[in-house]
Amino acid sequence: MILSIVIVSAYANEKRPVKHVGKNIVAKMPDTTLSFSGYTWVVKAPAGQAYPGPNYWNRAYAWVDGSGFLHLKLALNPETNRWECAEVHTTQSLGYGTYQWQVESDLGAFDKNIVLGMFNFSGNERHDEMDIEIARWGNAAWDNLNYTIWPATGSTAVRLVNISSFSTPNGTYTTHRFNRTSTSVKLQGLYGFVNNDDNQFQAVTFNSPKTSISTLAMPVYMSLWLFNGLAPSNGQDVEVIIHSFTFTAL
Repeated sequence: MILSIVIVSAYANEKRPVKHVGKNIVAKMPDTTLSFSGYTWVVKAPAGQAYPGPNYWNRAYAWVDGSGFLHLKLALNPETNRWECAEVHTTQSLGYGTYQWQVESDLGAFDKNIVLGMFNFSGNERHDEMDIEIARWGNAAWDNLNYTIWPATGSTAVRLVNISSFSTPNGTYTTHRFNRTSTSVKLQGLYGFVNNDDNQFQAVTFNSPKTSISTLAMPVYMSLWLFNGLAPSNGQDVEVIIHSFTFTAL
């Protein structure tokens, strides 16, 4: 049984920290891109540490294999002796519709310091963002499935967060999606690779006006990173395989 709660208090700030996706400590290197699922993606590759985390990032840790699957890797780089992460985002901005990821990884067994994010983001910090994040935020006792809606630009509303726990008892294939309109965002998690609602283990809908929902078209991000830049407590590398990303416009 999956239990979930919606949090709007200071506890949400403690359990689900701000990512600072758009703010780098140093200037990034020239863009590297890759093609995946019919979109062009920019690979995060700053010259030094950058948020979220902050972390070090390695352009070689995001690649597409011969089957067309995207790999995101988080590992201790033997050349730099640093833990380095991976992130990509689309060059294209997407609007209302259904965003879906089919992911291969034992997400339920992630170390407490590992974060996998699948989201959209305008670049305006603390606004215009719809998040699916697999993370325990440094505490192994905390739940690991985080759905967050950040308010629209110009709004003074707070973000809303739904937090629940899930495992992957039936294998390492899961589907994650959200459907956004001008007045609602529905987020779902499902076992296996499905294009319907079969094997659903979580579903949460945020509606306006209770939730401030961005109406902007935004790039899509996938990010595998370390909470507060902390090394995995188990010392193990992590690799996530995204079999597909699809966007179906309304």
